[in-house]
Amino acid sequence: MKTKAVRLYGENDLRLEEFELPQIQDDEILAKVVSDSICMSSYKAAHQGAAHKRVPDDVAVNPTIIGHEFAGEIIEVGKKWQDEFKPGDKFSIQPALTYEGGPVGVLSAPGYSYKYIGGDATYVVIPAEVMEQGCLLPYKGEGFYPASLSEPLSCVIGAMHACYHTTPGSYVHAMEIKDGGKMALLAGVGPMGLACINYVLHREDRKPALFVVTDIDQARLDRAASLYTKEFAAARGIDLRYVNTGGVENPSAMLREISGGDGYDEVVVMAPVPAVVVQADEILAFDGCLNFFSGPGRSDFKAPLNFYNVHYASTHIVGTSGGNTDDMKEALYYMGKGMDPAGLVTHVGGLNAVIETTLNLPSVPGGKKLIYTHITMPLTAIADFGKVGKPVYDELDRICKAHQGLWSVEAENYLLAHADEL
Repeated sequence: MKTKAVRLYGENDLRLEEFELPQIQDDEILAKVVSDSICMSSYKAAHQGAAHKRVPDDVAVNPTIIGHEFAGEIIEVGKKWQDEFKPGDKFSIQPALTYEGGPVGVLSAPGYSYKYIGGDATYVVIPAEVMEQGCLLPYKGEGFYPASLSEPLSCVIGAMHACYHTTPGSYVHAMEIKDGGKMALLAGVGPMGLACINYVLHREDRKPALFVVTDIDQARLDRAASLYTKEFAAARGIDLRYVNTGGVENPSAMLREISGGDGYDEVVVMAPVPAVVVQADEILAFDGCLNFFSGPGRSDFKAPLNFYNVHYASTHIVGTSGGNTDDMKEALYYMGKGMDPAGLVTHVGGLNAVIETTLNLPSVPGGKKLIYTHITMPLTAIADFGKVGKPVYDELDRICKAHQGLWSVEAENYLLAHADEL
């Protein structure tokens, strides 16, 4: 079967190409990709090429398919997996493999490391290592885009699970956020910050009593506040506050005051900015955990740390990158319980939009860029659908406005049914 895919050949070298997929083996699966959301990690891989830790050294001669936040449906199942999967099943993929025999060792991942599997493609071959790791995840919900967004959601779920606290006199760490504690999310209204807010507000087993979300962009704060309201949070027992720290002379002092003076049990840093890391360190409570979530693009990224507090106040740091398979299953569970990740999505486009969007992702405003791989469509902001001047976009505009300006299963179904009219 032929596939059309965006392949990485090296630094800033992405190409949209059509090529033949190999016949699947008994331990592989042939699948149709429907949707993929573009991640900043793909931007980093595209700019770093073979220097990226997940990209093979020989990518120039064995290009890989990019995109790792994807969903679709199964077309053909190899004999080994026919008791577990069948054609027509919908799926999501956990890309964070730990398969030591993969193309680049333990960091192998679909979307970075493989010739025949990645999200920015029409069809892919799901290899044996993905199957053996249990990383092909069934999706039972409506539509496809929620399953694509289960991967970014799993990353913030993993970040919450990775936070930890200590007990004086004990060397056993208590994993997880403090139930009923205080949490701050700094630079927290970007795409992944919105995912974190969504999860924290919907989580069933534990939650903070105070949840402070900061940013320096009031428009983004206002959008977050309209999507994830203080009223909904209060109904969940959470005091949610959106705080603009831009122009504040001493934002750390202001944030400590909001906490009651004691600081925060967890501070999650959503932007790789030294000043934000310093601010996070300054507002940690006793035994506070700083989660450095957003990975920097430079290997020499540094920020000062108060080691006096490390010694005497038991403050500590953890960094997370991605979620594990259980985190993705948890994401899919909460989606099944009604948690819609559509608030992440601000732009929609077709496979033809992937290269330009990926290479210029930091300069494209808004949240997640959602790609439908079987259609041709310029990357278009949901807010701009009504300005295009074509009937399909007008109807998409109407549908999205009926859903609080958000993407939806209804919008997805309409787009896929009318893609040839774009």
